Amino acid sequence: MMSTQLHLKIAEIHDNTVILKNGGLRAVLKTSSVNLHLKSEEEQNAVIFSYQHFLNSLEFPLQIVIRSKKLDLDNYIAKLRKIEAKQENRLLKEQTVEYIEYIQKLIEYADIMEKEFFVIIPQNPYRIGENPNFFKTMLENFNSKDTVAKIKQRKNEFDQLQKQLNQRINIIKTGLENCGLHVDVLNTQQLIELFYETYNPLTARSQKIENINKINVELDSDSKPNLNAAMT
Repeated sequence: MMSTQLHLKIAEIHDNTVILKNGGLRAVLKTSSVNLHLKSEEEQNAVIFSYQHFLNSLEFPLQIVIRSKKLDLDNYIAKLRKIEAKQENRLLKEQTVEYIEYIQKLIEYADIMEKEFFVIIPQNPYRIGENPNFFKTMLENFNSKDTVAKIKQRKNEFDQLQKQLNQRINIIKTGLENCGLHVDVLNTQQLIELFYETYNPLTARSQKIENINKINVELDSDSKPNLNAAMT
């Protein structure tokens, strides 16, 4: 049976960057939202003008993604349990327990959703008319016969392309912040979690990905990487 990964366009994720199978790089920004209904007419016009100016200044395409997902308060509840365990006041301890139970029942019976907003910034490794596959070979599995020079060349090509991507990130980040939005660049851990939750929405609620630094990489008898991700 063919692996699901064969149908995905993602080759790997590292250095806070998504690397596609065609050699393209992608960065993902997570932004806050603005409720225009809570602003005055003057403030609304200022936000709209800033966003219009931002769009008109773009010299490359962007992808805007809005994701709706069920509210996950597991980390919040875990934090409350730690507070409850350290609480010495009996009354406050009981109130904390009751509050935790209330939150759990609320999540169980009420389908509470939250929206997340992302901006995907592309950086392709070729220009129009050039061979789109030249960079693809750089990202294929390392050959055991590769020389140090070839490995350095691949690394230099990746660094150069990522540098161009970072320049675009700074442009987009500044433009969105001028619109009154808070912008964060997703790191490697957050990118992996994002795609894991996207492709495994049900499994992700019960099996969390821990810190990627805890992933064990071992070699099997055929000298192929065997990744064992730490799950909870």
